[in-house]
Amino acid sequence: MRCARTPGCPGVVDADGFCEVCGLAPRPARATRPTAGAPVGTETWPVAGLVSLPVRDFTGHRRTTAGLTVPEHERFCANPACRREVGRGGAERLDHGYCPHCGTPFAFVSALAPGDLVAGQYEVVGYLARGGLGQVYLAEDVHLDRKPMALKRLISKTEPDALAIEVSERQFLTTLDHPNIVRIFNFVSAPDRLFGGQTSYIVMEYLEGMPLHELWQAAVDPTRPAVTLPLVEILAYGHEILTALDHLHGKGLLYTDLHPGNVIRTADRVKLIDLGGVRRADDRHSPKVRTETYGVSPTELAAHGFTVRSDLYAVGVMLRELSRPPLDSPGRDTALGAESFGRLVTRAAHPEWRRRFASASEMSEQLKGVLRELLPAPPADRAQEPSTVFAPTAALLDAGLGAVPALAAWTDPAAAEAPHHGRPAPPSVATGLPVPRPAAGDPATAALHLIGALDPGSLLARLAAFETASVEVELSRCRAHLELAGPGPAQEALEIAAGLLREDAAADWRLVWHHGLLALARSDVAEAGERFDRAYAELPGEVAPKLALGYCAEQRGDAGEATRYYRAVWRRDRSAASAAFGLARLRLADGDREAAVQFLDGVPRVSRHYDAAQVAAVRVLATRLGDDPPGAEHLNEAVRRLDRLRLDGGARHGEARDRMTAVLRQAALDRVLAHGAAGLAAGGTLGDAPAERSLRRLLERSLRDLARQARTANDHGVLVDRANAVRPLTFLRAR
Repeated sequence: MRCARTPGCPGVVDADGFCEVCGLAPRPARATRPTAGAPVGTETWPVAGLVSLPVRDFTGHRRTTAGLTVPEHERFCANPACRREVGRGGAERLDHGYCPHCGTPFAFVSALAPGDLVAGQYEVVGYLARGGLGQVYLAEDVHLDRKPMALKRLISKTEPDALAIEVSERQFLTTLDHPNIVRIFNFVSAPDRLFGGQTSYIVMEYLEGMPLHELWQAAVDPTRPAVTLPLVEILAYGHEILTALDHLHGKGLLYTDLHPGNVIRTADRVKLIDLGGVRRADDRHSPKVRTETYGVSPTELAAHGFTVRSDLYAVGVMLRELSRPPLDSPGRDTALGAESFGRLVTRAAHPEWRRRFASASEMSEQLKGVLRELLPAPPADRAQEPSTVFAPTAALLDAGLGAVPALAAWTDPAAAEAPHHGRPAPPSVATGLPVPRPAAGDPATAALHLIGALDPGSLLARLAAFETASVEVELSRCRAHLELAGPGPAQEALEIAAGLLREDAAADWRLVWHHGLLALARSDVAEAGERFDRAYAELPGEVAPKLALGYCAEQRGDAGEATRYYRAVWRRDRSAASAAFGLARLRLADGDREAAVQFLDGVPRVSRHYDAAQVAAVRVLATRLGDDPPGAEHLNEAVRRLDRLRLDGGARHGEARDRMTAVLRQAALDRVLAHGAAGLAAGGTLGDAPAERSLRRLLERSLRDLARQARTANDHGVLVDRANAVRPLTFLRAR
């Protein structure tokens, strides 16, 4: 029977229902669809410290049979390059033998039967499964309380490729001890009933569970084609798989044959099984064991062989397969986390070798970032897990909205007349976004850590002392020139960095990020958005690219897209106050003053930007929206909040509090002149009788207080003139 699971797959489904090319079984009829194990009470098992999956009972799910029988019409050579009919022909039909076209062994009957005792220790219970070159049986260890074991047998000891795979397993697998990799306990030999002589069996841990492709089938309801495994669950499985691969890669080994049929979901674990393809990373001669649909192109194999990136390619393809139907189908989460998942698997399975993740740990970090986006928002006071690729920044992208207005707000006519929207200019954002951490392999990284934070001029002087060519030095030089408003020298530094990277330059996300910063410095928001979108594709689990994209969308006037990015950042990381300010600006632009204040109030007390957010909330409550002054309820709330602000180092009186008081008194007077004093509460900043005459006297007093802060005679004169202009008219009684 031809495979119907993967479009275009040339494979044939064997007797167990698994395609020998893509490794997937056909979708079963609803009546026979497997059912995932039932949850075991409220027990859970944690994954990545982020999510807990239910412990499930798979007892008895895997059914054994007395033996293997393959109908004649389903008998094909297991070699994907051959796929000829074998073992057919009526009276000349063979149940086992060698393909006459390529010599690949085949066996369409089992070599063991229930009750057989292998090596005097393992009693066969029944047949479990069949792969391209082997058969797997369930057995019990009669020397160990009849503990269940899995026996894997290669079809023929005399077939060279099979022997090479067996030797590979003997050499590598006995040393592997990882919770996400099936355990290998023993290697034994027994008479070979099919091909004669002796054959070897690998004694493995028996796992009660379901392969991931069966779990996917169990989740899919034919009557609701848009429903599939939750992305959170898929990502949790992906994390466990990457943990196992990272263990293998750390030992200089590659898996080479990852697909959903080779991953088992047990009660409280995900495990890699069928490790016949495991090989040393520098092995270019052993036979290739791979599943075509989940493998890289023949061209890449010819150029690079199996690599860490080819293993990660298979992870990306598998996660994408498990997430079907498409991410944009009805019923699928449309939040940014779903898009981030799509970008994660796209990068992992990128056709260009250099564009993929370089290690399992690198992909795992991005996967965890995507997982955080899909989970409920954490408590506001919980510290965000620090990024491994971006250093935290103390900058707040607020254009001073979170600061007490400077004296220029009263002495500079342009600043005095324009309401403060809080959106920073692109060049200031270029120097305020997070900075990539120096790469561990760069020769200057250790020295750059020692230098620490310096003003840009001093930094450039230090960087000039480096004699060794370094990408990180050039990137630091680029950022220093951006702070000094020198986009030309910044671009020159990036060109030098690209030259040092050579063929890796096109795939280096650090260059992409810095080109985005350079575009902002030149106020080219469209170019910056394209660069940051590329950075998002390379780093789908990071906050920084989404914050940058949110700003670019806001600057373009695309409020919906800006809100989408800012929300994704804000719900994941409450320390990212720049996102809260961005959301507040967007709500303020819509005339929703209350919603803007709510976002600012969401900045937690533990944040370094908490006081700035509280100052901004008071300013938002007191600012004009268009030509309309704030309402009485907004001014009353602003007055209450002003009293709670921590200003002037905590002192009850000081220059900052005087300036904020002047802001509120001016706003109250504007309100009274436009709509009267109805609704304004008496007391505090606005005085006991908030009528026009009273407010004029209070504002006059505030402006004279500000005049004492002036540092120039001109500013002092401007403030005194403003105080005189606002004071109420007085009338002399005629004598």
